[in-house]
Amino acid sequence: MTDQLRLMAVHAHPDDESSKGAATMAKYVSEGVDVLVVTCTGGERGSILNPKLQGDTYIEEHIHEVRKKEMDEAREILGVKQEWLGFVDSGLPEGDPLPPLPEGCFGLEDVDKAAGELVKQIRSFRPQVITTYDENGGYPHPDHIMTHKITMVAFEGAADAEKYPESEFGPVFQSLKLYYNQGFNRPRTEALHQAMLDRGLESPYGDWLKRWSEIQRDERTLTTHIPCADFFEIRDKALIAHATQIDPDGGWFRVPMELQKEVWPTEEYELAKSLVDTSLPEDDLFAGIRDNA
Repeated sequence: MTDQLRLMAVHAHPDDESSKGAATMAKYVSEGVDVLVVTCTGGERGSILNPKLQGDTYIEEHIHEVRKKEMDEAREILGVKQEWLGFVDSGLPEGDPLPPLPEGCFGLEDVDKAAGELVKQIRSFRPQVITTYDENGGYPHPDHIMTHKITMVAFEGAADAEKYPESEFGPVFQSLKLYYNQGFNRPRTEALHQAMLDRGLESPYGDWLKRWSEIQRDERTLTTHIPCADFFEIRDKALIAHATQIDPDGGWFRVPMELQKEVWPTEEYELAKSLVDTSLPEDDLFAGIRDNA
């Protein structure tokens, strides 16, 4: 192991890296950590969510190229490296019953085979720490769930020369910790919601909390809280770079920045796997690693 700390964040689509853990990544970049975002799909089937750009014929016909350029801009803002795995966006199925996923999409890939592409990235970059989504995908988008599946396989498979031969996938490497992004957690949402109401402001989280109260879902364990309030502005700038997906006047930005920093100055993670000793709760994704780096 060299002195260089390396963090890999595995995401489903361009824009996910800016909405999940972006301030954490920017913080680590500022500290000299080498950070790589791996994006599984090109977001080809993503809807144009920014009402200001809806109906733009060029964007509709060139969404893949447009989203790639948005990713390039966000990458520069965050200061991270980025690689594409090259899988095709599955889209978000809607209807009752749900329609089948489109042929050839990421959600229908063979998990072990698709994980092999991520194994190549892990063995090349050699990250001590990897972040991704939990088994629910953060929300049940087929690409988010598949991202979870291939990351779990690749975390183990990168160290398995029998399953993924070095001749094809590169020299074996064992990452030391794996985390699930849990930035959209209930305690954070409730705290920001109440802080907005206490200040006489309209909260964007009322509907979120109502939906959560109607869904029987186990609470996740928040093991790791990364102090990164100084990088919230960078996070928001990177998010706005994904112009097709984010309305700069929308709900993402309705909580004043100073209130966010005061009430909830961290981003949260759930430690899923660790091959090093660490004490919970943590305030560093590299806890248990730094002293031995």
